[in-house]
Amino acid sequence: MSFERAADVYDGTRLTDPAALAHALDVLDGVLPPGPALEIGVGTGAIAVPLAGRGRRVVGVDVSEAMLERLRGKDGAGGVAVAIADATRLPIADGAFAGAYCRWVLHLIAPWRDAVYELCRSVAPGGVVVVEPGGYSGGWREVWLRFVEELGPGAEPVGLDARGGYIDLDEALAAAGAHKRTVIETRMQIDSSLERFLGEAAGRAYSWTWRAGDGELARAVDAVRAWAIERFGPDLTQRFSPDAPQSWRVYDLRT
Repeated sequence: MSFERAADVYDGTRLTDPAALAHALDVLDGVLPPGPALEIGVGTGAIAVPLAGRGRRVVGVDVSEAMLERLRGKDGAGGVAVAIADATRLPIADGAFAGAYCRWVLHLIAPWRDAVYELCRSVAPGGVVVVEPGGYSGGWREVWLRFVEELGPGAEPVGLDARGGYIDLDEALAAAGAHKRTVIETRMQIDSSLERFLGEAAGRAYSWTWRAGDGELARAVDAVRAWAIERFGPDLTQRFSPDAPQSWRVYDLRT
């Protein structure tokens, strides 16, 4: 799933707060071995650019030229090498990287197991793969699930569906030769409101809205707004569910 249409709004709707970003970078710096690192679904470089700023060599791939153009605009030092590439067919030699990671991308790739295999294939034996699967949590998860009820299967993930847990993900990594070492949780502060979220959904800022027709999406937004007023109270402009966990799953490639 390409994010060409979302490049202009992506950072405004998905930026990580500075403290959480620093913690995420600490996690990656702490578990990735020395040497070059690969990020699939690098997007606008929210992780790759500051990670490269810490002195790490980073290569990022994405299917969206518009998203990569945003990355280039941030990366004044040119620390991130980028390429247009399909994560399920990476133009990368076996074992070319010391480590690899991805964040908030596998749910967007229908053959996500192929992407997992390619990620692992690109890492040298004894290297490390890190996955933050993403997905809504806390009150935001409840609201998104309400949208899924209204919109049906079109609002469900096209790829990895972690609503039932991460067993499928762990099994796919294991099949590709990577075994789970640990899970490191970080916390992200979300400074947003339900009213803003509903407006962003109506404006199709999120990929789970893209398969809905205009009338269908408008009806869903109205239905979720009515439900939210009943569930959370009439003022939807207040800051909502600000504390969201992120789970960085660390896998070791067999030697």
